[in-house]
Amino acid sequence: MRNGLLFTERQYFRRWWFLLLIVGFEALMIWAFVQQIVMGVPWGDNPASDELLIAILIVFGVLFPLFLLSANLSVMVKRDRFMVRFFPFHLKYRTIGRNELLGHEIVAYRALHDFGGMGIRYGGRGKAYIVSGDRGVRLTFANGDRLLLGSRRADELDAALSTMSSEERHFGQG
Repeated sequence: MRNGLLFTERQYFRRWWFLLLIVGFEALMIWAFVQQIVMGVPWGDNPASDELLIAILIVFGVLFPLFLLSANLSVMVKRDRFMVRFFPFHLKYRTIGRNELLGHEIVAYRALHDFGGMGIRYGGRGKAYIVSGDRGVRLTFANGDRLLLGSRRADELDAALSTMSSEERHFGQG
């Protein structure tokens, strides 16, 4: 428990279908480049200019896949606070003090059915950060907000949050 760290987890989008989708898209982008730029044969029925095609390939063939592959959910629980970041949407960790956390519970969910998919989701069931799996921890905050964190280690996350919460009561009694 270095520096009061009780739990840490980082999850990336690495489902087989997700990686297959990226590889397929990359193959299409490479073929478009080879056909139009290298072979000089216009790509498609209404081809873009070579310059526009190169710009599209840079954005959608390089930058967008790097963006998708770098996206990750990071969760840390320390003795006095909880921290979460969904990179690259959050550049800094959102820090929640233990006095802001009202409760937490392990829940099972179906990402597509309950929240409309994975990622950062908003809805009637509150906010959710989901990368993979079907289990997580639902947090309830003192201001009434709720946040579901998908986790491959939901039991450990819940236990760390319990430890953080119980230490507040322990310190408050002294």
